[in-house]
Amino acid sequence: MRIGVISDTHIKESIKDLPKVILEDFKKVDLILHAGDLVNIAVLDELKEIAQTKAVVGNMDFPEVERVLAKKEIIKIGGFKIGLIHGYGPPDGLIERIKREFEPDVDMVVFGHSHRPVKESIDGVLFFNPGSPTDKIFSPFNSYGIIEINDKIKASIIKL
Repeated sequence: MRIGVISDTHIKESIKDLPKVILEDFKKVDLILHAGDLVNIAVLDELKEIAQTKAVVGNMDFPEVERVLAKKEIIKIGGFKIGLIHGYGPPDGLIERIKREFEPDVDMVVFGHSHRPVKESIDGVLFFNPGSPTDKIFSPFNSYGIIEINDKIKASIIKL
């Protein structure tokens, strides 16, 4: 299974604001995960037209997004469990806070909030933040992610 991963898109109207390379790449995925801060519900609706999409609410999302999305979710794919959450609080200690949200029950946690790409294994759990495809305030580059799941999980951060 091939999964496209984005977070912190902060798009107010349409996914047409996403880089075209992402939209083209997502046409080749089985599932899209959005780790929050979509801002506008139209982003979710448009992503669902490309592929099945799972998303969680972020701290900057409009009330219409908050009404339809959970704060966290566990997605089962094959024999793996992936936790999906936006994150909260300051960047320092972010992984520790989100780790507590899912312990000890997942193989991977996909998160956002910091706009900084992360791929780090801690205590057998892969923590993966795709960064932001639209904002570089806390990172030197824009990015998104691809996860491939077969008999193991392989995650890649794609720099734009």
